[in-house]
Amino acid sequence: MHDDNPVSRALRPFARLMALVAGYMLLGLSFLVTAEILIRRFFNFSLQGSDEYGGYVLAILAAFGFSFALLERAHTRVEIVVERLGTGPQAALNLASCLSAALMALFMAWRAYAALAESIEFRSLSGTPLMTPLWQPQALWFAGLLFFAITASAVALHALVLMVRNPRDLNRFYGMKTLEEIIAEEIVETKDAPEAFR
Repeated sequence: MHDDNPVSRALRPFARLMALVAGYMLLGLSFLVTAEILIRRFFNFSLQGSDEYGGYVLAILAAFGFSFALLERAHTRVEIVVERLGTGPQAALNLASCLSAALMALFMAWRAYAALAESIEFRSLSGTPLMTPLWQPQALWFAGLLFFAITASAVALHALVLMVRNPRDLNRFYGMKTLEEIIAEEIVETKDAPEAFR
């Protein structure tokens, strides 16, 4: 990642932390599902709720993962046409992608807030034996989507400024990763990996 990108420098540490927390949540969920399967198989008993909490965990980790993926430029892009364009057209498409991501993130956060407010107002419970108050997982889900909206909006505003001042930097910060960047990141990750995983 570019150290000279002010948006990434400001938001990436928290996005990375949330991505790590989300990863550990997914690991915990996999242990829970494994335990559920083994307990059902050998003891003919169910933990009750692993599927419900699994759904909550997946929604929450996806919401927090969106910001990290955006800052890492990890979202899927169709590069067959874009890489053949000049700096100006590439910058225009990258700006359009940043703006559309911000609009979608703001819409998602707005709708998540509406769902959360409704659950709080009506004291909604899940339709399962656990009867989980829905505002609890929805609050975490909304927090993740709100952070994504903040991140995407900051990226879009920065991209707008760069479109006027320096389209090359817009492409460098928010365009597709070059092969050289991907290789450099892999080398750094390999050096940082414990000896047993090399």
